[in-house]
Amino acid sequence: MNFLKSINEYTGRYISWLIVIMVITQIIIVLSRYVFGIGFIKLQELMIYMHGTLFTIAAGYTLLYDEHVRVDTIYRESSLKYKNIINLLGSIFFLLPFIFFTFYTSYPYVKRSWRIFEGSPETSGLNATYIFKSTLIIFPILLLIQTFVIIINSIKGLKSKNV
Repeated sequence: MNFLKSINEYTGRYISWLIVIMVITQIIIVLSRYVFGIGFIKLQELMIYMHGTLFTIAAGYTLLYDEHVRVDTIYRESSLKYKNIINLLGSIFFLLPFIFFTFYTSYPYVKRSWRIFEGSPETSGLNATYIFKSTLIIFPILLLIQTFVIIINSIKGLKSKNV
């Protein structure tokens, strides 16, 4: 199970460096546009791709540290047993169907994009849109890995005598 956790840990730690690259890229875009009067469509598209990649690839990492959005009016103050039950049922009945639906609907979309090596609709845009769209497949896979960890931990927590 530590191996499964380490996948999202490793991925999250390394994808977070994309934030630094995004800041540098944004500075270059702003300086080139407003100081030198030059626009770079490729850099602007790259910002969009990096932003989307960061959020899709880091989703499993966010779930690993329980930092996802949660309406926790009850959950926060609840017992460990209640939290384990909510995590188990939520993972099985909400998260898993979402993951499978996302993968099922994204796969043909990504497959088509790779088949035609889809590029930007902009004339001078990036010609690697298909690579960016691959994150739509990586996203549910990383979430699925973390969901297995949550389910296993919840079951262990419910079997524990300390609950």
